Amino acid sequence: MFRAFLIAVQFLTCIPITIKGEIKPEDNGRALLFYPLVGLIIGLVLYSFSLVLEPSNLTAAIILTLWIILTGALHLDGLADSADAWMGGHSDPDRTLIIMKDPSSGAIAVVTLILVLLIKWTAIQSLITTDNFLIVFSPVIARMMVIGLIMTTPYVRETGLGADMKKYLPVKMLNWVISGFTFLLLLMNWQVTIMSLLTAIIIMLVLRQIMLKRIKGFTGDTAGALIEIVELTVLVLLVAIR
Repeated sequence: MFRAFLIAVQFLTCIPITIKGEIKPEDNGRALLFYPLVGLIIGLVLYSFSLVLEPSNLTAAIILTLWIILTGALHLDGLADSADAWMGGHSDPDRTLIIMKDPSSGAIAVVTLILVLLIKWTAIQSLITTDNFLIVFSPVIARMMVIGLIMTTPYVRETGLGADMKKYLPVKMLNWVISGFTFLLLLMNWQVTIMSLLTAIIIMLVLRQIMLKRIKGFTGDTAGALIEIVELTVLVLLVAIR
């Protein structure tokens, strides 16, 4: 299990991790168990920085920059590829998948990233002046939702990381993990947790339906896009309710 945790940290962050031996397909499945924990670690790091820095526009920018560095912009890349593919694919599943695999970014991707980062920066700026601990909720809930996506949605390709996760999905343990983190968030702030989770679940279900309609499943890019969109939505919700 500790090996699975290290794999989750290595995949979801830029924290330098050395894993001895070959990573097996079943290791990738077990790593899902630690996605919310990695989200909690990210959230606590961001919260810690908000404690030592004076609330300001610059502090919000520093926290957002740290957030991007910690995750290696992995999910932002998925969001950019998905935005390009959905607009350029013209409802054609094959063309959509081809565009997602293209490493270059078009105008739609650039505009999407600018808007997402601008809204995130504004939301962080508001939260660090009111209740900075709420920053922790966003990365945790987003990674809980990606587990929900993977558990309920087919992977569009026959091979790859997503295929390994689907094949070796520890469903019973994942249910316990999701329940455990839900309980933990409820202890932190039950009202915020209920509203945030309900909103995140709705976002996940809507995006899942869009994925199924266009490409009949999810990819790594669409999973990354889901994380970014849920993080953004939860941040905006937290600002609204505070």
